[in-house]
Amino acid sequence: MIGVMAALRQGTKPRYTWTNRMREHHHQDFAAKKSLGQNFLTSNVVPGWMCDAGSVQAGDTVLEIGPGTGALTAEILRRGARVVAIETDARAITRLGERFPHEIATGLLSIIGKDARELALDTIDLPSKYKVISNIPYYLSGYLLRLCLESNHQPSTLVFLMQKEVVERIARDQKSSLLSISIRVFGTPRYVKTVGRGHFSPQPKVDSAILLISDISTPFKNPSERAQFFEILHHGFGKKRKQLIANLSARLDRSTLEVMFSNLNLSLTVRAEDLDHTTWLTLHQRLTAAGYTE
Repeated sequence: MIGVMAALRQGTKPRYTWTNRMREHHHQDFAAKKSLGQNFLTSNVVPGWMCDAGSVQAGDTVLEIGPGTGALTAEILRRGARVVAIETDARAITRLGERFPHEIATGLLSIIGKDARELALDTIDLPSKYKVISNIPYYLSGYLLRLCLESNHQPSTLVFLMQKEVVERIARDQKSSLLSISIRVFGTPRYVKTVGRGHFSPQPKVDSAILLISDISTPFKNPSERAQFFEILHHGFGKKRKQLIANLSARLDRSTLEVMFSNLNLSLTVRAEDLDHTTWLTLHQRLTAAGYTE
């Protein structure tokens, strides 16, 4: 493993040959592993869109999960940011070392050779303010969102390239969902741009989209309070066809819930999908005060 290296020194100007580098097809002769959900970016424009979404600028530190052969890495570095990359594929680590030897030697690029699922972000040497920008495997979307948003050391901004349908559910659906509420309690999601499947090799079966989550913070005092909130949220969405009060009445008597709903100006026929994230946070406080989780 190549450990996280020293922070970028101010005023250091690396000797880049970006035009030639970006023209090279570094994904060629590099077979994607289905087990890792690899779909390598082959377009030069998509990394630019992602960096624009994250407002990447000189002096930033960016955590990149799964850099692969470095298409996105190159654009982040080109903008003057330092990259801390987590990569589990030994072949990709070798390729990154061949492609960015100067950046690694000078501390502009650090590579952690591990599976992101084996790490906690607060164990990585990151500054107090950093960004996460990554092209992630579809099957790890939920896990990686939780890893970043529920971390004790949250990023300020997150940009993920994900399955289009999932990004739509998070940022565009008119009705709330378990997924969208789980994101919105931590930050503000935005559907940035659709990315067609032709921008990848091998091509996925569906299109992707760029998700931006900005203004990231936590409303919870500790992990226990966070766990209580998500337990209640899961109960509320447990049976979608049922009214919310019916789903919650398995843990708290209905008369108490009716008074609570009235005080919150909630209809007794309201469903979980009708509440926004701020109402869910308020409801969580009232329910725990009434002994819901005991």
